Amino acid sequence: MNSRQPIPVVVLAGFLGSGKTTVLNHLLAGRGGTRIGVVVNDFGSIEVDAMAVAGQVGDSMVSLGGGCLCCAVDGSELDAYLEKLSAPVHRIDVIVIEASGLAEPHEMVRMLMASENPAVRYGGMVEVVDAAEFDATRARHPETDRHLAVADLVVLNKIDRVDARERARLETLLASLCAPGTPVVAADHGRIDPELLFDRRPWTETRGQLSFEDLLAQADGHDHCTHAHAAYESTEFTSEQAMSPRRLMDFLDRRPAGLYRIKGSVWFGVPGHEECHEVHAVGRFLRFAPRPWGRGEARRTQLVLIGSGTDGPALLRELEHCREEAPREVPPESMWGVLRYVARPRPEEEPEPGPGEPGEAP
Repeated sequence: MNSRQPIPVVVLAGFLGSGKTTVLNHLLAGRGGTRIGVVVNDFGSIEVDAMAVAGQVGDSMVSLGGGCLCCAVDGSELDAYLEKLSAPVHRIDVIVIEASGLAEPHEMVRMLMASENPAVRYGGMVEVVDAAEFDATRARHPETDRHLAVADLVVLNKIDRVDARERARLETLLASLCAPGTPVVAADHGRIDPELLFDRRPWTETRGQLSFEDLLAQADGHDHCTHAHAAYESTEFTSEQAMSPRRLMDFLDRRPAGLYRIKGSVWFGVPGHEECHEVHAVGRFLRFAPRPWGRGEARRTQLVLIGSGTDGPALLRELEHCREEAPREVPPESMWGVLRYVARPRPEEEPEPGPGEPGEAP
């Protein structure tokens, strides 16, 4: 079995003119050390490190290595692009799909969820909305409501073109159209922090993550108060004590709408589930990925929570309440809530039954 963690695939959707390409270029420009693979609109794929600047991504033609791709994407072609981008030789950390402005994003999500490629996993769907044209777009495209209902994160773009009252109206309207708890991030010129969607640097050899502040400290020397991340707060939580799976899932199920991103690793220590559980959340999307602890790696929980308008001390108090004093006494069935968010291994990944061990019935 391949020991590499599956590459998250983030779907970036929105109608024509909403600013998807602007958002994508901003993410590429702020990617730091992250290697990003991109499937752009209907049209091709690229390992972004080969580009000189993010703005060179074209709407219909991009290059991969020495060749060019210029063709429409259907399900089989999307699988082919993902297979190519996820090849170990490219060392991609995250893949972003910019869906066509007239695409049905929930169909793309369905294809990703059904993908049989063990090297990739669905990483959430982001819907970009034009604040100045939202009402007109919604009238022209009634399917807008359906797209918003399946989004994990909504970017209310071009807020510089509306006043405060109109922005408040739109945020209230979007909250009513989205699933409960779906975060809405306001942006102008597509400027959202890449950390809301993916890590800007891969995990270290010991699998520890850099904090949000560490990542910001590595940025250039410009005045950070003018940058997109100035609108977000980061809260960090570390616990040497194991976490209660039931109490942690209660916390995650009712996380506040302003909490856009959760990442890190969790130690439960429940019998039969002693491995490290990496956690990744974008908006409503949540996924756990169990993995063995590294040699010499301390058993602990480390989480970074990124949001806007969140109460950091209150979040920490809630997480402290999730600690478990006697994990060895916790029944294994308490992990069922966590396991709902763990991707099932593909049949070819499952170990063969050992001697005397019957295989599971289908």
